[in-house]
Amino acid sequence: MRAKLGAYVAFTKLRLTSLVVISSIIGYGIGAVTFSWIEVFWLSLSGVLVTGASNGFNQVIERDVDALMNRTKGRPLPQGTMSVIESLLLATAMGVAGLVVLYFMFNQLAAVLGALALFSYVLLYTPLKRYSSIAVFVGAFPGAIPPMLGYVAATADFDLYAGLLFAMQFMWQFPHFWAIAWVSHEDYQKAGYHLLPSKGKDGQSAFLTLLYALFLIPVSLLPWAFDLIGPVAAGALAIAGIAFSIPAFKLLRTKSDKSARAVMFASFFYLPIAQLILLFDKF
Repeated sequence: MRAKLGAYVAFTKLRLTSLVVISSIIGYGIGAVTFSWIEVFWLSLSGVLVTGASNGFNQVIERDVDALMNRTKGRPLPQGTMSVIESLLLATAMGVAGLVVLYFMFNQLAAVLGALALFSYVLLYTPLKRYSSIAVFVGAFPGAIPPMLGYVAATADFDLYAGLLFAMQFMWQFPHFWAIAWVSHEDYQKAGYHLLPSKGKDGQSAFLTLLYALFLIPVSLLPWAFDLIGPVAAGALAIAGIAFSIPAFKLLRTKSDKSARAVMFASFFYLPIAQLILLFDKF
């Protein structure tokens, strides 16, 4: 039972899923007039289910190439701790259950956003990884939905703030994904994945990583430009964006795995900090 539970945790990428859930909860907090812990529970449950389903379907589709890469060869399907049928049934059950929770506990628009995130990740981003780095652009769409979904779950409306939450997370994903792709480039080559913006770990990839990290600064300030947050929050966002850009500058200068890893770790800190700044501005 313990081994099977461990396989299910790996299958759903529970640690990565938790980051998605946190992002949606912050989006909910930004949009909510009255904060409800019961709604947070249902939102968290739906996030775990839908994101877990996305990760599960992804692993079914990529089970052959996962066996080739060091970072993924220990997953349940390459290891044989889960069968393909079992994996499909589990992913389908989670996906359906998650969308049902969004529909009945929140609203139709939240369920539609959840479905868009699930299907675009599985049917578009996942197969495109083998053909072109355009997969990063396509994958940024489902990846940017969680905070917007949380906001829409709270408001039952898609307004300007919902779109700005989407825009900030959308732009953040380019330096985030490219840093991961840089660090894992040799592994990705074994699988035939094309995720860096150029052919390899070179000046062009480093420059574009820095460029998009810098683009993130004005995008994060759009809520201030539209008078949705105050100047203190705007200043904090600008400082966070500059701090995130520093390791990207170092990557351009050194073109080293160490610098790329610094960008990757900085990205994990930047996003929740930036979103929490938006949340705290409400008070």
